[in-house]
Amino acid sequence: MKTVSKIIAIAALLALPSILPVARAADEAASPGDIVAVASKAGSFNTLVAAVKAAGLVETLQGKGPFTVFAPTDEAFAKLPPGTVADLLKPENKEKLVAILTYHVVPGKVMAADVKTMMAKTVNGKELDIKVDDGKVTVNTAKVIKTDVAASNGVIHVIDAVLIPN
Repeated sequence: MKTVSKIIAIAALLALPSILPVARAADEAASPGDIVAVASKAGSFNTLVAAVKAAGLVETLQGKGPFTVFAPTDEAFAKLPPGTVADLLKPENKEKLVAILTYHVVPGKVMAADVKTMMAKTVNGKELDIKVDDGKVTVNTAKVIKTDVAASNGVIHVIDAVLIPN
């Protein structure tokens, strides 16, 4: 019986190097990725991701965080006056673009269950007016249309409008 146990133990040790990469790949597949990766994979934030790249904020939003991002969809960006997005993506408007994008980010990880009517200070220093009314949440005038999109460094709440700071 001892010999059989030894053979099984040796076989398990020999198989370990081939099992570890599979286990590591499974862990990586289970991880949702950082804010930028999650937004990129979603397919409905192409304009937001392009703006984050143009603003030079990719590395920041891939950082440790945690962050809560109120993410406008491509449809939300399409509601802006014609030419607005193209204008904001120009290098000479980078400062304005950074101000707008950082207005969509609140430090910390705030899940939907924790949201309450309040003023929330954004990464750019200005405040968002968050209201909860009969289970519906608005951020300034934008409606939250999907909540708790998990990321490894925070959470995304999807909104139907682009937030513009005063």
